[in-house]
Amino acid sequence: MLVEYLPALMLLTLAALLFTGFPVGGILAGVGVGFALIGVLIDEFPIPTLFLIPYRIYSSVGENLVYPAVPMLLFMGVALEKSGAARELLLCLQRILARVPGSMCISVILIGLLLAPMAGVVGASVATITLAALPTMLAQRYRPEIATGAIAAAGTLGVIAPPAIMLFFLSDALEATIATVFLAPILPVLLLATVFIIYFISLDVIRPRPAASAPVEPETRPFLIYILRSLVLPVGLIALVLGAIIAGIVAPSEAAAVGAIGAAMLIFVYRGFDLSLLREALHRTMTITAMVFFVVLGASVFSLVFRFYGGDDIAKGIFEGLELSDFSILLIVLLILFILGFFIDWIEIILVSLPILYPVIRDLDFAMYVGSASLAKVWVAALIALVLQTSFLTPPFGFALFFLKGSAPPEIDMLQIYRGVAPLVLLQLLVIGAVLLMPEIAIWLPSTALGFR
Repeated sequence: MLVEYLPALMLLTLAALLFTGFPVGGILAGVGVGFALIGVLIDEFPIPTLFLIPYRIYSSVGENLVYPAVPMLLFMGVALEKSGAARELLLCLQRILARVPGSMCISVILIGLLLAPMAGVVGASVATITLAALPTMLAQRYRPEIATGAIAAAGTLGVIAPPAIMLFFLSDALEATIATVFLAPILPVLLLATVFIIYFISLDVIRPRPAASAPVEPETRPFLIYILRSLVLPVGLIALVLGAIIAGIVAPSEAAAVGAIGAAMLIFVYRGFDLSLLREALHRTMTITAMVFFVVLGASVFSLVFRFYGGDDIAKGIFEGLELSDFSILLIVLLILFILGFFIDWIEIILVSLPILYPVIRDLDFAMYVGSASLAKVWVAALIALVLQTSFLTPPFGFALFFLKGSAPPEIDMLQIYRGVAPLVLLQLLVIGAVLLMPEIAIWLPSTALGFR
């Protein structure tokens, strides 16, 4: 029967239309409604079911208790960028680490961990750090491949470091609690950041840079005031939001609201009482939020129709005929997500691709390997986050690399960017292998801090 092929036809149509350049949310909704109408014409999709689409659109956002935190976290990241906090924090860290080889690269990695999580999407994260750090790094005679490699690594690393909004959507897709999905990537991300820092220190020791053409301006304010203003305020604000969410002291939306107000205040602290900057931050937040939730709404329409036609069974059907171990199936799923990360952002992957693969992931049994079924879900969440982050960084299609090129000066070419990130991808793969072979790296913190079993 034709209806048996409709889910596959939906996926093929979606894949073809994604390369047209039209808004992803519109494509998702259009494919969903279009195939629903095809089903009506062939008497496979009852007309009353069409009335479920408006309800699905409302329930996907209006009844979700996590999503209200997303625009406020996005505003927090935009406000920190507009206030100049990113550049102040960068220069502060460089001053503190002045005697350490590769101090700017280390500072950029730390900036990525602290500020990039709230940039929301890969492009915004990488562009934010590029504009804040690249001119200074080039002025201090860092080779272009080293500077761009550090920025690409920091920008993608921040996308999976809590309180990254990607983790909100990942927890929802995997039906896991926010606190556990926030805690699971922390140790892997810190391990990855440590490996990157050791790499950049080693490079600077082996091949020292020439003297900077333009020294950093000396800071005239007292050191303690400088540290309080440039380091303690932004880091303290982020730690407050993250700690409140993980500890469960307040709801995520309430913690994000406090962060948004604090970030707005930092605009006035760093830039004076400039309402125009606040308006710019609000406008950009609305733009990014609209883009994110347009995809959410489109995905809800697509998934409703896709599941009605039995699309959830597609992925399970593919693997049922193969005599593969659970570990092999997990590696194939991670490879699929890795390849998808070359072409589309995490929003589409988590909202569209992951729900299709989730029935397969849900049936995998790693309870004996990890300790329990609940911990296995947390471990898989950490692996998915790491794999997506690696795909955004991998040449030649790495999603982040093109955003970096677009934000960099014209003299920086793609070959230099590729040379800079290639060793970092190898380090990423080593860390992913470590998390695969030693699940404790991902599950120790959730199980220890929350008593999660």
